[in-house]
Amino acid sequence: MSGPAAPDFIRYLAAKKGLDDRSLNRQVWDHLVRVVRDRADSAPLRVLEVGCGIGTMVERLLDRGLLTRAAYTGVDVEPKFIRAAALRLKDYAAGCQVPLIVDAGGAMLFATPAQDVRITFEAADLFDFLDREPGKVAWDLLIAHAVLDLIDLPTALPRLLSCLVPGGLFYFTLNFDGATILEPPIDPNLDALIEALYHRTMDTRRARGRPSGGSRTGRRLFGGLREAGARLIAAGSSDWVVFPGPDGYPGDEAYFLHYIIDTIGRALHVHSQLPASRFQAWIAQRHRQVEARELIYIAHQLDFLGYI
Repeated sequence: MSGPAAPDFIRYLAAKKGLDDRSLNRQVWDHLVRVVRDRADSAPLRVLEVGCGIGTMVERLLDRGLLTRAAYTGVDVEPKFIRAAALRLKDYAAGCQVPLIVDAGGAMLFATPAQDVRITFEAADLFDFLDREPGKVAWDLLIAHAVLDLIDLPTALPRLLSCLVPGGLFYFTLNFDGATILEPPIDPNLDALIEALYHRTMDTRRARGRPSGGSRTGRRLFGGLREAGARLIAAGSSDWVVFPGPDGYPGDEAYFLHYIIDTIGRALHVHSQLPASRFQAWIAQRHRQVEARELIYIAHQLDFLGYI
C-alpha cells in the first residue's frame, strides 16, 4: 500500500493530538500549572498562542483546568486552520455540554462554574501580527506549540518575547531536536542518508523569502533564550514515540505515520544524492510497515518554560 492518496494536514494535526498529549514533558507542564495557579494578579490571564493550528492546545488547556479566568488569542497564518479551530471548539463545548456564546467581534465565550474564558482565533502572518501589537496588548503567557522549528529563531524569538509583560511566561513545546528514527531498519546506510538529507531540508527551508526553521531548534533554544534575556524555569524532552500495541496504533496514528512518510517523500523526491528508484522503494516499504503494524517512529523534541 502506498499510504493516503491525498495527504490532509488538518487530519494530520487532529491525528497527533493524543500523541502530543502523552509526549509533552510532565515536569515542564507541572511547573507551568503551579506558576499559573500561584499567580497573584486577579485579572484574567492573557494568553497568546502563535501557530495555533486547529486549536488543540486551547482544548488541552481547558481540559486540564489551566484556564479559569482568561482571555486566549490563537493566531495562525492559515485561514482554513482557524476555521477548523472554531468548529472544533464548538464541538468541544457541545461535548462538555457548555453553551458557547459568540460575541459581535467573533470571540467565543466559554463559561462553566469553574471557567470563564474568552477565546479568539485569528488568521494572520506571525510577523504581521507582531508588527501591529507593540503598545497595544501585553501578554501574560506566550505559547508556541510545535512551531518554533518552523520559523527563523534568531529573528522571531526576541520579537515573540517582547510581547510579554515583565515577568510574563513562555511555554514552548515539541521543538524538534535532530533525531528522526524509523524502525525496523530497511538499509542502515540508506536510512541514515535519508535522515541526514531530510534534516538538511529543514536547515535550508525558506518561507515567504525568509529562513524557516531548523533541525536542531530544541538545543538552540537554550542559547537563544539566554541571549534574549529570558530565564528558564524548566526544560525537558517531549519525544514523539509511536508504536503499535496489541490493537494496532492508537487513534488515527497510522494516518499520522503515513503523513510523516509522505512528508519525507515530498521533501526528498528529486534529491540528487538519492537514486529515485531506491528512494521510492524505501517510501513504499515504510508505508507497508505501517499497514503491517510494524513501524516504530521516534522524533526527539524539547519543551521549555520560562519568563522574561
